[in-house]
This record gives sequence, structure tokens and C-alpha cells, in this order.
Amino acid sequence: QLQLVESGGGLVQPGGSLRLSCAASGFTLDRYYIGWFRQAPGKEREGVSCIRSSGSSTNYADSVKGRFTISRDNAKNTVYLQMNSLKPEDTAVYYCAVRHYYCSGHTWEYDHWGQGTQVTVSS
Repeated sequence: QLQLVESGGGLVQPGGSLRLSCAASGFTLDRYYIGWFRQAPGKEREGVSCIRSSGSSTNYADSVKGRFTISRDNAKNTVYLQMNSLKPEDTAVYYCAVRHYYCSGHTWEYDHWGQGTQVTVSS
């Protein structure tokens, strides 16, 4: 059974850091492009970052560029999202998702999703 499990969310003060993990089971991530998305209350799910299967190319939303870093460890079958200099507007449920062929910011183009992990940035 294909499964993605996000972890690492929590409550952090503005300016703080968190590292999210997306662990896969039932399949190997190394052939997939992995996207991180987030959804704040009352808002649509939006793309945050994406990494290609080889890890050689990454994409970031303008709102997180320079603060977030996506990486992958295929040996651990896990993708990470390092989030630094967090802001209250980063508060959302964060999801990872997989697809083939290329990175995309469109949710409907992803085949499998995790259940999400809550990130709350507040003082």
C-alpha cells in the first residue's frame, strides 16, 4: 500500500525553524517528483516547493524562496522541508505529494498525498 507520512510540524515562534519530513512506504521515492503544499484555514491549497526525482532541481514559491529548503534522501525514502525564518503567514497544514515526469504547482496533477502536518507560527 502506497503511503506518505508527514511529520515535524508544531508550534514555533516567528523567526523560528522547523524541519518537516515526508516518509514513503510501499514504494520508493527515487522515481518520483515530490511536492510540498500547504493549506491555511479558508484558503486553497498552494504549492510551496518541489524537487525532481534526481534531486538536481528544485522549485520554490516566491513567498518561501530564501527561507525554505527542500531536500531528499532516497536511501531513507524521505523528503525534507527545512523551514527557517518562519512567519505567521506560514501557518498552515503542510502536505507532501508525488507525481511523475516533472514538478507542478497544481494539486490535481499529483497522484498520492500524505495526511498533512500542522505548522503554527505564533508568539
